[in-house]
Parts: sequence; structure tokens; C-alpha cells
Amino acid sequence: MSEVTYRFCSIVGLAVVVLVIVGVLGTAILSLPPEASGLQPLVDQSLDESGAKNPVTAVLLNFRGYDTMLELIVMLLAVIGARALTNGETWCQTKPDVEEMDPLLHGFVRLITPLMIVVAGYLLWVGGHEPGGAFQAAAVLAGVGVLLQLSGFPWFRHLSGFAERLLLVSGAAIFLLVGVGTMSAERAFLEYPVDAAKPLILLIETVATVSIATILLTLYNSGVLRFLEVKRQRSDGAGSRQVDVGDQS
Repeated sequence: MSEVTYRFCSIVGLAVVVLVIVGVLGTAILSLPPEASGLQPLVDQSLDESGAKNPVTAVLLNFRGYDTMLELIVMLLAVIGARALTNGETWCQTKPDVEEMDPLLHGFVRLITPLMIVVAGYLLWVGGHEPGGAFQAAAVLAGVGVLLQLSGFPWFRHLSGFAERLLLVSGAAIFLLVGVGTMSAERAFLEYPVDAAKPLILLIETVATVSIATILLTLYNSGVLRFLEVKRQRSDGAGSRQVDVGDQS
């Protein structure tokens, strides 16, 4: 089979697969009723027993807590994939010294960091009855970590590899621990008792916030490390070519 024929067959096969997927999705969408009440009435009916006044938090952490746990596991898989591209390295070591930091930037970072941590705590707490929660708070905390690293504060150098891995898996682990606990109490997996639903949700969200923030910061660091690796490889390649040219001359 020639290369042209192989490419043509590949394109045709890919087009057929895409058309089948589009057809299945289109059929599913067209089969939906024009007007549907959805699950909003059911959520409102069970909101008092969920442990949260915010319906989004109730769905994510109680009614569909299993899905949220799987989301954290998917994020962990993303970290594993990113680490595979950076030879398993953890934190970027090429950071400027704090003494060399601009005084204005130094003062700004010292001022804004506590405020961002307070904002993250507020978003975590308010998620029980207003828009907010673990993911929003984790995004703010990860932003704090990125800001500290870009500005040169070496806070992350005191974090061991074991502690980092522990923080990465803590979000999914707390879901599993609570789920096993509910099963030991002869309930379904992640079926919280009504009286303990609120503290359990707060516990899960608190641990998940730290875990998600660590995941986001690790993904950022992996991107930086990958960029530095590619840059180093290109510079090494350019240097070797210059040496070859010098030898030939």
C-alpha cells in the first residue's frame, strides 16, 4: 500500500468515526423532550438533609460526591502525565534569590499573600451557602504559590517529595476514607448521616482545597520544568553544532 493510499484510508476512517460520534450525539440531543423540569425540584427537596444550603455544593459534595472524587483522581492522572514529561522532577530550582528581589515587588508580595489566603478561606467557607467552594479556593491558593515562586520566595524548598505526594493524594484519599466510614456504618458509599453531613462536607472541602491547590501548582511547575528542559536541549544542540562546525573548519 502506497503512502498516498494509506493517508486516504486514514482520513476516510477518521471521518467515518467522527460522523458516527456526531450522529449518536445528535440523535441523543434530538430525543430529549423540548421542556424538562430537570433535577432542580429533587435537589431543592433534599437540600435540608444535604448539609449545605448551596445546591451546587450539595450536588458536588453529597448527591454526586462520587463524581467529584473521580474528578480529583483525573487531576492526579494529569499530574502523573505531566511528571512523565519532566523526568519525574518536582520543583523548579532556578529561582532568583529573595535578596535580589525588587523592594517594591517584595513589599507587594508580602502584602497580597495574606489577603489572598484570607480570600481563599472565605471562598471555602462561603461555599456551603453561596457560590464558592473547594475548587475556587484552591485556584486562589495555587495563584498564591505561583506568585511566591515567580517573585523568588523559596517557601517550596522546605517541602519534601513525600509531603508533596501526600498533599497531592489527600483530596481523593479523604473521599475514600469518608466513603469507607459510611459503608462501615451500614450506609452506601459517601452516604452521609444527616446530622454529620455538614461537618463531613466541610472536612472534605478543606482537605480537597489544599490537594487541588497542590495539583494546580504542580502542573504549573511541570510546565516550567518542561520549558526549561526543551530550552536546555535546544541550547545543547546549538552548542554541539557550533563545535562540529569549528572542528570541520
